[in-house]
Amino acid sequence: MTWLVIGVVGAVTIAFKASGPVLFGRRELPPRALALVEVLAPAMLAALVVTQTVGADRSVVLDERLAGVVAGGAAIWLRAPLVAVMIVAAAVAAAIRLF
Repeated sequence: MTWLVIGVVGAVTIAFKASGPVLFGRRELPPRALALVEVLAPAMLAALVVTQTVGADRSVVLDERLAGVVAGGAAIWLRAPLVAVMIVAAAVAAAIRLF
């Protein structure tokens, strides 16, 4: 049953994503819609990061994950390479979890 649900959700997702190019073809999006589309992906990613960082069982949890995300954000702000950002975030979270 689980695989059936996964297959149906995947098929609906593909159909939904394909409907835009099929229905609109080569038409340009209006400027307001284009501006919305441009900010939608970063907003969704930020929401996902926040909910996975501080959310747990319908409550707010402030633990080592938040410190890791903050350290990663600081590394990004200092223009560190992506691999270095991930290492810094993981190291800070692991160090805090250790203590």
